[in-house]
Amino acid sequence: MIKVNMDKARAIKQDMVRAERKPKFEALDVAFMRAVESGDMDAQADIAAKKQALRDCTEDDCILTAATPDELKAARPAALDIEV
Repeated sequence: MIKVNMDKARAIKQDMVRAERKPKFEALDVAFMRAVESGDMDAQADIAAKKQALRDCTEDDCILTAATPDELKAARPAALDIEV
């Protein structure tokens, strides 16, 4: 029987999440700069909240509490579905 090291598997999953969120960060950075240039404080606050949610998704409970490799494979933080 093969035993999966769940700590290492979680680290791999977190790296996968980081790769998936990277283009969203880049798009939000551009949107944030545009909001700064136009002085839109509401947009800046909204974008900042989205960026924080993306930062936090590597520590999402669905990843940290996954008990089996299948649960971990299915884990997807909701923040990854943020529209940019």
